Amino acid sequence: MPDIPIDPALQQQPQHAATVTATYSHYQYSQHYPQAAYAHYQYAATPMTQPQAQQRQQTTPTVAQPATNANSGIDTADVATLNDALGSAGVDLRAEEESLHRTYETHQSYRLFEDRSRKQPATPAFDTRFIGATMRAIGTQHKVTKVPEDSVTYLALALRARLQDLLTAMIVAARHRTDTKHDRPVPTYEDGTPMWTVVVHSDLAKQLAALEKAEREEEMKIRRERKERSEMAAAHAANLAAQASGSGNAMAVDEEEGGGTKKKKKKEGPGVTARNMSEDVRKKMSNAVASQAAGIGGKYAWMTAANNPTVTQKPKTPATPGAATTTPATTSTPATTTAPAASTATSWARPYVSATKAAASAAQAAETDTRTVITLRDALFQVDSVSMSGETSQRSPLIDVTYQQLHSFLSGRLEGASPDQITQIIKPRIEQLRNVARPYGKPNSASRTVVESGTVTFADGVKVQVDDITKEFTVALSTHFDIDEVQALILLRSFLYNEGLTLSGPRSDKSFVDELVAVITPFYFSERLFALRTLIPLFRAQQNAADPVHAIAADNLPAIIPDGRAFADGLVDAYLGKTSAGVPAPFSADPRAAARWAKQNCKEQLVLLELIFWAMWGYVPCDGALVMRLYEAAYDTNLGSSQQNTTLLLDDEGAQVLQDSAALWILITVEILELERIAEPDGVEISTSPSDTSFYVSSPDSLKRIHALVTSNSGSQHACAYLAWAFVLSRLHAKAQELDVVPDAYRSFLETTLPHHTRGKDREPTHTLMARTALSPDVGLFKLLLTLLTSSPVFVTAVAWKTGSTVTDPNAIAFRSVLKGFLMAMVELVPVELIPDFDALVEVWVALFGRSESQSVAGICKQFWQYDWHQGIARRAIFDVARSRFPIHFRPLVRLLRAMTGSGFLDTDPLSTTASADFSRVTDGDDADQEICSQHVFYYMEKLPTFSLVIPLSSCSGPNAVYERVQYGRSASGPGLTYTNARAVRLPGGSIIPPRSTGRLLSSDGGDFVAVCWEHEYSGWKVVIDVLTEYVTRRRMCAGTADLYQDVTFGRTGPGSLPLTLRLEDVGMEMGEGGDEVLATDALDLIRSVIQDMPAIAEELLESLEPPQDASSTANNSNSDSQSPDLVQLTTMILEEALSRPQARNFSRTQLVTSAMSVLSALLTLPKYSLRVWLYIRSTTVLFSSVETSGFASVALAAERVSGQYTMTLALLHLVQQLLQEAFASVLTIPPDNQRLRQVKEDVLLRAASFVYGEIWVEHLGWKYVQLGDRFEIGKRISSLYSYILVQSPPAIDNRPFPALSQAIIDALLHRAASSAIHPLVSAIAASSHILGGLYASRRFGDARRLIFLLESHLQLIRLVLNYKQRMPSQNAKPSLLEQALCSRVAGGAGFSDSTRARVEPVDVLANFVKERDVGTVVPLEAMKVLHALCASLSTAVPSPPTIVGHLANPEATVASLVRIVQHPYDELALRIAVWNFITLAVDKEPALSNLFVTGQFHIPSIKCKEKATPDNRPEQDTGDSKKKQTSALEVASDTLGHWKDLWDANPQLLASVLHFLHVVWQHGIEHKALIDATQQNEGFWDRIAAIAKEELGPDPDYMTRAFITLDDERRSDLHEAVSVQAHRGMVKSYALRIIGQDVFLQPRPTGSCGPIPKPLSYTKSAPIFKMDDQLNELVLEAAATSYDPSLYDRLTEQVSEKFPTLSLDHLRSQDPLVEREFGDDFVFSPKLLRSRLQLCSTDEESGNDIEAVEKQVASINLNLSLTHTQIELAEAWQFLYKQLLPFIRVEAGIRPPLLALASTISGGLAAEKRQGDMVATIHGTRLGVLLSILEVAWFSTADTTAEVNSFITLVSNVHMILLNEAQPPSQSFLGKLPVPFHRTLLQILYFVIRQSRNLILRPKVLNASKRLTVTELVDATVALVVDALRLTFDAARTRLDLDLDRDMELLVAVFEQ
Repeated sequence: MPDIPIDPALQQQPQHAATVTATYSHYQYSQHYPQAAYAHYQYAATPMTQPQAQQRQQTTPTVAQPATNANSGIDTADVATLNDALGSAGVDLRAEEESLHRTYETHQSYRLFEDRSRKQPATPAFDTRFIGATMRAIGTQHKVTKVPEDSVTYLALALRARLQDLLTAMIVAARHRTDTKHDRPVPTYEDGTPMWTVVVHSDLAKQLAALEKAEREEEMKIRRERKERSEMAAAHAANLAAQASGSGNAMAVDEEEGGGTKKKKKKEGPGVTARNMSEDVRKKMSNAVASQAAGIGGKYAWMTAANNPTVTQKPKTPATPGAATTTPATTSTPATTTAPAASTATSWARPYVSATKAAASAAQAAETDTRTVITLRDALFQVDSVSMSGETSQRSPLIDVTYQQLHSFLSGRLEGASPDQITQIIKPRIEQLRNVARPYGKPNSASRTVVESGTVTFADGVKVQVDDITKEFTVALSTHFDIDEVQALILLRSFLYNEGLTLSGPRSDKSFVDELVAVITPFYFSERLFALRTLIPLFRAQQNAADPVHAIAADNLPAIIPDGRAFADGLVDAYLGKTSAGVPAPFSADPRAAARWAKQNCKEQLVLLELIFWAMWGYVPCDGALVMRLYEAAYDTNLGSSQQNTTLLLDDEGAQVLQDSAALWILITVEILELERIAEPDGVEISTSPSDTSFYVSSPDSLKRIHALVTSNSGSQHACAYLAWAFVLSRLHAKAQELDVVPDAYRSFLETTLPHHTRGKDREPTHTLMARTALSPDVGLFKLLLTLLTSSPVFVTAVAWKTGSTVTDPNAIAFRSVLKGFLMAMVELVPVELIPDFDALVEVWVALFGRSESQSVAGICKQFWQYDWHQGIARRAIFDVARSRFPIHFRPLVRLLRAMTGSGFLDTDPLSTTASADFSRVTDGDDADQEICSQHVFYYMEKLPTFSLVIPLSSCSGPNAVYERVQYGRSASGPGLTYTNARAVRLPGGSIIPPRSTGRLLSSDGGDFVAVCWEHEYSGWKVVIDVLTEYVTRRRMCAGTADLYQDVTFGRTGPGSLPLTLRLEDVGMEMGEGGDEVLATDALDLIRSVIQDMPAIAEELLESLEPPQDASSTANNSNSDSQSPDLVQLTTMILEEALSRPQARNFSRTQLVTSAMSVLSALLTLPKYSLRVWLYIRSTTVLFSSVETSGFASVALAAERVSGQYTMTLALLHLVQQLLQEAFASVLTIPPDNQRLRQVKEDVLLRAASFVYGEIWVEHLGWKYVQLGDRFEIGKRISSLYSYILVQSPPAIDNRPFPALSQAIIDALLHRAASSAIHPLVSAIAASSHILGGLYASRRFGDARRLIFLLESHLQLIRLVLNYKQRMPSQNAKPSLLEQALCSRVAGGAGFSDSTRARVEPVDVLANFVKERDVGTVVPLEAMKVLHALCASLSTAVPSPPTIVGHLANPEATVASLVRIVQHPYDELALRIAVWNFITLAVDKEPALSNLFVTGQFHIPSIKCKEKATPDNRPEQDTGDSKKKQTSALEVASDTLGHWKDLWDANPQLLASVLHFLHVVWQHGIEHKALIDATQQNEGFWDRIAAIAKEELGPDPDYMTRAFITLDDERRSDLHEAVSVQAHRGMVKSYALRIIGQDVFLQPRPTGSCGPIPKPLSYTKSAPIFKMDDQLNELVLEAAATSYDPSLYDRLTEQVSEKFPTLSLDHLRSQDPLVEREFGDDFVFSPKLLRSRLQLCSTDEESGNDIEAVEKQVASINLNLSLTHTQIELAEAWQFLYKQLLPFIRVEAGIRPPLLALASTISGGLAAEKRQGDMVATIHGTRLGVLLSILEVAWFSTADTTAEVNSFITLVSNVHMILLNEAQPPSQSFLGKLPVPFHRTLLQILYFVIRQSRNLILRPKVLNASKRLTVTELVDATVALVVDALRLTFDAARTRLDLDLDRDMELLVAVFEQ
């Protein structure tokens, strides 16, 4: 049987392996820090402290209740318990509090309506039987026949939450009632007025004084605690020498640990303490001092007792035996009242305390019951207040969801909201959306009164309370912005919630209000724009039934816009009002503020114009009055340029907004005429009773007014409207001429525009005159159109990003559709032949259809081919004219066809940027449209019906005349003149015009040459290839190399052959200004546009270019000098020629070189032709040559460095990327015996990689750049190349494909790295923050986007390199150059400006990336993974590893930001899990960072710790907010466990990350002993851990993949989610079990031998698990089970060997660290790599089915290994737990029988093992370990019952079978043939079984003959095994010294002795 290759990550023993294998060292502490040994470190027993009250952020204060012991009843007044229930009931009381501290994240992925509260517990507090019956009874009355149980449970939980709110509020009311009593009545004067009043002031000085006092008291308490700890440490150090080591051998564990009672020692001085201090303690303190000297910690970090929250003092309660006592350190502040003791957070919160209450509290301090009394009046007060104020916990979408987020939802840029939810967001905003002029309303007395009342009800019904500070801010905003007060309140709350402004205090001074207004102004301006933009996606979706939000638009638009006509009028009124509006008074005083307001006003005008465009697109009819009004507005404002505040719009931003407004006005004036409708045959109706009165044509008066207005404005800026109206007139005139009687209403209008037949024949129609005027060169119509299409952000995405345009949807397809209709109207109005400037028309056509992203032009190109092409000759006339001149005029037809492929612009186009290309990735629908367009272009060019050529008139006369003129008509120059050929003519391309063919004269025949268009069908593609061939031939002849080369043109015939052969120069082809290079470039561009990503069309095209193979063609070519070259050869020769000719200045071959490389890149995707590309690239030296030789480096790179534009370099990098993709995709298609081909590819790739590295990568940072984005793009493409190589060919795999290539990359970046190779990576990261801020500030959003892509690629490459380094042997653990660079300070500018810029830490920049959201969502995740990899890699460095914390500018702030991410429910799940993984690793590997994560701040001994602490010597920064305690990761993890059940059901992966962190913290519990004490004594914490531990996993899901589904845009197995959930739940349980075991291990052991071992709280809470036999059996058997199925690999091996023999699973193995992998269908083997390997193997349906079968099998293996890994971890966790709990559960009564029965069951499964392989051996050893741990607990007994004896004999029999098992023989483990040997565990089991058998044999009548025989058989087999093993061990011991051999000998001798 073939063995499954084991993942090394899966075979690695966990860190607790030492504890697992050390069977009898129950309390041995594992070593986790390389520099500190804690194996013998123990703490002396210390008094237990009371659980510390967990600090919670609440909206209401709580009352501390008396502590109760475990045996007391439930205290229902315990506020902590009430708040836990409140949180678990789904009510989030901290939402507003959290919103004040959130950081606004511009690009944060906002997930709407996620549950931001703790979920409901599994069992509610109310009996659902009674509630369910009541609900069903009420439901029956309302015809509700079925009430689900979930609804009953939900209502019960809601009732519980409601009562919880009332109880909490009642307590608050009672406290308010008792605390606010006055000591005595206020006396009055004679007139009855009081002598004084009590006014509560907020005195900041007194608050700080109180805070200082509380901190001083806390400091004194901390000093006392520190003194006690130092004394304890000294005592411990002195006692270490006196501790005796344990006696007995490894198997003797019968005796319990003991020792004498600890005696109080005399105090010792510091010198004695230091001498007695252990080595590990001395190292630890030395490290702390060194860290302080290095400046890592704060000055007062030595206050270690401040790690825990201030203990809330509680009233004294009667002493109980089990109650813990408080230490002296916790009783420094006496508790005299029922209120909590003063703390830094609450000591100054209540400025007035009743003196009478204080006295009464002091008098009653000795009483037991001092609880606050809640009266019925308190309850009634709260009920009444709630009924008045409404539900305070309800959230309002008006606050939570901004208009920007709503627009993103509707535009599809954000996910997470259903259509119903979006509708619920829109409905409360209908009034604001309808009021386009003032969406935020105007200030009014009604709204102000509502705000001042303190309770405001929003439009969605939510009521909010408004305090005095909020009222002040609201009124200030309303006054400043002139908006409604309620809307101002919503604006304020929304800003605070979404941007997270933290108010510094309850101040009301004017400066703070002004500051708030200044901060909120950008948010307000943005919201105003997006409030208008919200309607745009609704208008767009309303016209498209396939739009995802079509249903939303259909439901909400009628409610928002009940009257479209009135809405359009409102838009126009609002627009005109804004153009004439002056600067408001609040902004006019400040010139900058005035300019900002003026620009905002112009931006709103622009968005209003967009709304007008989209409203008129299909929602509002174009009636006459509205069209007239729009034209008046356009002309009155001069297309938006006439502004009241023109002087404030003189900068670039203001000018750009005005230009964008003009462009939109041009579109609107064309759109509202509905030219496409007018062009329809029945589009115009002239009658007295028109069927559609809402169309402007039906109103003669409107036509007159529009005509007068248009004709009076004939300026060049209005040329589009002028010509469009001329087309309308032409259609009106044509319709009128069809009528017998023109209606009277139209008569006067038509008479003024249509010439009468009596007025002479020379008068032309008005529309003809208007068209001639508009098309005259002086007007510049084509120049205007070309400017719009190439320079306006409305049509060019790159320009929109570059300028930061306000246009909502740049380059929308609707914009281009309007201009397309305009062009169609133009060519129908004026024949193309009569247009004065045909070349300008071609340029406009190409710009409209071809110079854009594919997604914006593919649709209109498809529409033209499928609809417009068939509407008449006029619309396709431009192609007919260009074709009739082809190939004399080669470029027009070729450029038009290239534009109509739908592929968009080329990379050589200045309008193209990689960022915009990536932004507009082609979707499936666009790809289908593009394929249709490419097919039309291909077939059109394949069969051209005419061929034009220039013939000399001399060839038409004489005896040898080739052509003859045929005279028709009366004029020789008339249209009837034709030509015929007397003999056959072979044309360029190889086709032959037969004799007597006819040709039409194109030019006059008065000169020496004439142009004739011949009626002849031929393939235009062959002419295109001939153009390329002629170019190569001509260049070689000009270079003087004709004698070295044969003629590479198509086969020619000699002069005496029958057909007359014409070359391209013979047909009169015009070259133009650019010469033949331009023609060759156009030819290559056309080819690559047709074949790019279209393999079927590409195959057909290339086959059509192949020379014919029939006999006639062979005969014709027999005399040929050469065979015609193919496209690959031609392209390669063009590259050689272009790159071999040096051109010092003005390199003009950029487009030619780029196009040639792009064609080669496109041909690489064709399997039939890719080999030719490889061979030709290998044969040429110009592509990947050095600077010394002529080639790309010396010609192209040199020229681009001078120009600063790197089009050719980017094309070369794209070619290399295509080479890599083809090479790795074709790995399986190369036959094993064809190693030559593999070597050819590797040679080419090595040359390419060497060239890219040496000539580009290490040099590109110093180049000159016209566009900074090109620099980012070059770096991104190269790092992407390197990442792709390392992923496809991992260096850690020996038999990987192309090993030399990946080794070269890893050598350059790791093994033999130079600073020049590392510098581009590190400098880009270090300088990115500064550069990104500058790019955003300068509104260069396109460059910023490319920088983000660069960061994504660089971070991925760094992560791959660091992950590989961790797999290297340990002897190479020296920090690499990359790690050193990341941990060193580098210049922040990184070459972008002066070198004096402050240096930054790359590690700190990476940490900042994690919390930033202006870098997208990928960069934070990748940055977090890089930090994880860096931390893991540095932890293995020797001798002294660097630390992460030492390179953070502000470690505490960084840690706080990471903790906020894991705490925030709206952050991306992947990012939260990655941050948890990093925190866990940091706690495990970095002590300083570990302390910071656990506590939230540094606590390191200060150099001032010996000074006397007085209030005077405390620094100023020690007061105030600087001492505010940060939330630690430990607190967040503990809080997360509060709703573990919901995470168990919905997100077990996140829960597993949290528990993994807790497990690691407990592993390092000795270091964090003082920090986790409070959690260790928290009963609720251990209740949850124990509940997780005993939660059942249920049966394992199926792992056999049957189908694939799409999940989160990824192809997944149909069982992926089920298996992933099950596996993560298993990991959750394993971590919970380890936490319990580790906590037991951390408990201090008694020093005496007589006292009982104290039971920790963790064991107390988990003990019931071991007392319930059935539950214990299920839980342990759940861990002992295994789902591993080796037959999966057998079947896969069989399939692969038969279908794909060259496929190796090792190539597919994931190289990510185990902690970063996700359980599921890609756990071990990468399905993406598998698909990339097999993509070229799918040639037919059968092979496709084979590939899918292999994919399913690999997915099944991944699913199976996911379950197996979890089961191994769970089994090891139970093994560890049993070993730690052994002293407690061994003495439990009745525990032995069920354990023996359980052991017999587990051993039976082990004995029946039939599977083979290394993985099975690992599982086998793990299950043996579980069995051993159970037997250790059961232990030896001399009083076994019959049931115990029977179970034991079954165990003996099973162990005997385990020894004889053939599938997993113990001999293999002894021989060292297994990766994880299990023989030591088996020997310990044998020791137990044999020794217990001896005990039973010595007892009479216990064992019968059969049982004795069973024991004898085991003994015989054991003796034979032990003897053989001893012989092997002795033989091995003679040759080497090995501790493992010594341990084997000990175990073997111990077993043999028994």
